[in-house]
Amino acid sequence: MNVLSLFDGMSCGQIALNKAGIKVDKYFASEIDQHAIKVTQANFPDTIQLGDVQNVTAEKVGKIDLLIGGSPCQGFSFAGKNLNFEDPRSKLFFEYVRLLKELKPKYFLLENVRMKKESQDIISECLGVEPIAINSNLVSAQNRFRLYWTNIPNVTAPNDKGIILSDILESGDTDREKSHCIDANYFKGGNLKSYFEKNRRQLVFTGGALRGRYISQDPAKTQQQLEIRFDGKSNALNTVRRTTLAVDLESLTYRKLTPLECERLQTVPEGYTDHVSNTQRYRMLGNGWTVDVIKHILGGIK
Repeated sequence: MNVLSLFDGMSCGQIALNKAGIKVDKYFASEIDQHAIKVTQANFPDTIQLGDVQNVTAEKVGKIDLLIGGSPCQGFSFAGKNLNFEDPRSKLFFEYVRLLKELKPKYFLLENVRMKKESQDIISECLGVEPIAINSNLVSAQNRFRLYWTNIPNVTAPNDKGIILSDILESGDTDREKSHCIDANYFKGGNLKSYFEKNRRQLVFTGGALRGRYISQDPAKTQQQLEIRFDGKSNALNTVRRTTLAVDLESLTYRKLTPLECERLQTVPEGYTDHVSNTQRYRMLGNGWTVDVIKHILGGIK
């Protein structure tokens, strides 16, 4: 099988193909980040790097059986400015469409973030399929909700593996079963305010008073919420199923996830990214795919 991966990053697609047991004859990668390329070539030295997607043509790659990619999402994400297709990075999606039409591969797969319905509908119209919504928390300890457009048959959500955050920590404690979604800026770390009030930048607690139980919460469903109080007091006890976590801010110490823990969240082989600085490791892991979700989808290829 010949594969073309656009916006390849650190080649999570190649890891997934290996895990799925799919034999690859040639793997072409379009990527411009030199740190990501360095990691890819260290792990997959036979990867054929093509550079900027705008310069990739059918003549350069020949027959392609599988086209994959996750076009830059900054213009689509609810966490961003929602500029949609006016954002120059999101316009690169149309390079994916161009090559899909030129190459006519047997299979294709496109990943992207949750977005406004009008943007989602444009992508669906261009690709001719509706997206499948999958949360990575089914195969990992991370809440990472993504949309997948593909013509690979019979794709459904994977079974829940039951992995929780405490399973993947090197040390320390956590107040939840699933990590907040890691992003490309996770290297900056987090703080208690953004963590508890904005549900961003996963923290690991290394000391201090952290008391209470966590109620598992699926973002796709409406359930009782965990409540945080910073005054050390509990809410009144009643018959409603609700949990209060009391936090002693003065004694509480914390850290961000390690690069190894982020690799585990993304189901990337341990040590896969250790060829570059930690800052770059965090960046590419935050930009990357949850490998076991892609493995699951690719399992439909015959």
